Amino acid sequence: AKMGDPDPDKNPRLRLAVKEAKANSMPKDNIERAIKRGTGELDGGQLDEITYEGYGPEGVAIVIEVLTDNRNRSLADIKYVFNRGGGSLASAGSVLWQFEKKGFFVLDAEGLDFEEVFMVAAEAGADDVVEEEGRILIYTPKDRYAAVDHALTAAGYTPEESELRWEPQNEVDIPQDKAVQNLKIIDQLEELDDVQSVSSNLLITDKVAAAFEAG
Repeated sequence: AKMGDPDPDKNPRLRLAVKEAKANSMPKDNIERAIKRGTGELDGGQLDEITYEGYGPEGVAIVIEVLTDNRNRSLADIKYVFNRGGGSLASAGSVLWQFEKKGFFVLDAEGLDFEEVFMVAAEAGADDVVEEEGRILIYTPKDRYAAVDHALTAAGYTPEESELRWEPQNEVDIPQDKAVQNLKIIDQLEELDDVQSVSSNLLITDKVAAAFEAG
């Protein structure tokens, strides 16, 4: 609600958040209070949206989006994760130029006709639609995110995920041990309460993912 429109019908990210809250049995009153707090209608602290930039080992670029009522706490938490993992915070703009803000949707491919989904998304302005591992992934320019969301909904499709996120223009392939080290930093950042999303330009191969899962 803070980052867009307080009306879920006009805010795809909020609509998905409300859907997930209901799926986890959050009471309607709690959802409404959370939305009002986000828009400033209720007390509870001013919420600030901040983008932090940093580097992991081997110069992997990392972008962290935060929504917080305490900037000092958020900054301290992020610094701690970077320092412990062998990374560092960077100055504003030194990392972000390597990324582009894009819309992203995920659909469960089971029972769906890929060509039909492709046409709906493409006609609404998506610039890439791919099918992999039982999912249909849809990428859109930032300014076509809402249009594609509305088109998918109108066609009867319900995304499992829907967000605006930073996509790297190029990915970097680094030694496996350093890649795992970066994944640990990313995982720890994502666990922070104030962090909304974490993006990086790290190329994550199956071997790297398996090594990370193995600990």
